[in-house]
Formats: sequence, structure tokens, C-alpha cells
Amino acid sequence: MIRPFLIALQFLTRVPVNIHGKISDHTIGQSLLYYPVIGGLIGACLAAILIVLNGQTSSLLLAGLLLTFWVMITGALHLDGLADSADAWLGGLGNPERTLDIMKDPRCGTAAVTVLIIVLLLKFAALEFIVRQQQWEILIISSVVARTSLLPLFLTTVYVRKSGLGTLIAIHLPRLPAWIITISIFVTLPLFFGINLLVIFVLSILVWGFIRYMMIDRLSGMTGDTAGAMVEIIELVILLGACFWPITFLPITI
Repeated sequence: MIRPFLIALQFLTRVPVNIHGKISDHTIGQSLLYYPVIGGLIGACLAAILIVLNGQTSSLLLAGLLLTFWVMITGALHLDGLADSADAWLGGLGNPERTLDIMKDPRCGTAAVTVLIIVLLLKFAALEFIVRQQQWEILIISSVVARTSLLPLFLTTVYVRKSGLGTLIAIHLPRLPAWIITISIFVTLPLFFGINLLVIFVLSILVWGFIRYMMIDRLSGMTGDTAGAMVEIIELVILLGACFWPITFLPITI
């Protein structure tokens, strides 16, 4: 249980992790099960920053600090996937092979830069609103749900690359535990946060389905870059949704 968790932590964050010994392909496949946990840890750090610094500085500065930490702790991993996907979708001209080739290019084109600026600006604006509303819960929820969305993506979508970490995950992901984790998270959270979070979840699922459709339509499957792009977009959708439908804890009586 520890080794898959450490692999997920090493891949999704810039937390220094030392894993000794040989890592089996099965262990790599199991690591995806811990992505929601890593999302929870990232969200908890963001929530702690908001709670500790709230009232100590302006909401604009605190939103900027939250966004900076968010990018740094993840090493801009998913932003890189979003940038590569944007360039590939524009430059691929509908051709799957050309689209995949552009994703491998480390250079950023106009589409990548434009999309990154838009996404980061919208995240910053949403974070500023969340800071003023003291909605620290949404930071945890968005981070958890965005990474949980990768489980059904890998469960239902062909991974088109022939080698790499994503290929091993796709082959060795334990399917039943992955479905149980996904369903548990998407059913449990709205029970604690009510109808507004349910509305946000429905919107997120629709966006998830649309992004997956775009992957299938263009590539007949997914790649690591498109998976990273999905994480960024789902995070943004949840943050923006919370600005329109603020969430609160539901009172629980026994």
C-alpha cells in the first residue's frame, strides 16, 4: 500500500520521495488508486494556507499566493499537459498522427500560451472570490475530484501510447477498486455539501464527458497530456462553479 502511494506522490507533486528497490508494473498500476488521496493532500495544504493567512493580507495577494503554491507543488505537471494538448489540437488539423507528434514537441506555440494565460487568470479570479467567501472546502474538493476523474478516464478510454507510465497504469489498474473509489467520492461529497455541490458535480461530469469525446474523436483514445489537460479543466470548472453556487456544510444529525 505504501509504495503505490509514494509513486503517486512522486509523480503528482514535487515532494522529494525516495523509493528503494525495483518497482513492479502492478505497483505502478495501483498508484492511480491513490491519486484522489494526493489530491486531498494538495487541497489540504491550500486550505491551510487560506485559513492561516486569511485576514493577514488582501484577498488578491492571498489568491496569488494560493495559485503560486498550487503550480509549484504540482510542478505545473497538468498545465504542461494542457499546453501540449492545446497546441496539438490546433496544429494537428484533425489528423491523429500529427496531433500526437505535436504533443511530443517541448516547444510552446500560440495556442498553448493563450490557453495557459486564460486558465490561470480564471483560476486566480475564482480563488480571489473563494478567499473572500472563506470557502476553503472547495480547494480540497476541486483537487480531489479533478484527480479522481482520471480513474474513470483510464477505465473507459484506450491509452494510445505504446509505452510509458500511462501505458503501465492502463494495463495494471485494478478495475473494481477504481470504480468503487470513483463512485464513493462522487456519491459521498454531495451528501455533506448539499445541492449546490451536486450541481457543480453534474457540470463537471458533463465537461468530463465532452473532453473525453474530443479525445476519442481526434485520437481514438487518450494520452498523458490529454489526461493532464482534463485535470486542469475539471479543477477550473469546480472553482468557477463554486463562485456561482457557493457550498456549505450540511448539518448532520444522529
